[in-house]
Amino acid sequence: MNKDQIKGRVEEIKGKVKEVAGDVVDDKKMEAAGKLQKDAGRIQAVVGDFKENLKDNVNKELKKEVNKDA
Repeated sequence: MNKDQIKGRVEEIKGKVKEVAGDVVDDKKMEAAGKLQKDAGRIQAVVGDFKENLKDNVNKELKKEVNKDA
C-alpha cells in the first residue's frame, strides 16, 4: 500500500462521517461537504491503486527481462 491509498481511504471515512453527521443534524451544507470529501478521498485512493498496479507491472516486466538475459 502506498500513501495515496492510505490517505485516500482515511479521507473517504472522514467524509462519510461528516456526511452522516450532516444528515443527522439536518445540515445540508455539512452533508454535501462530507460527500465531496468522501468522493475526493475515493479519487485519491484510486490514484494510489493505479500507481501501485503500475509499479507492480513495471517490476514484473523488468524481472522478465532480467530472467530472459540470464
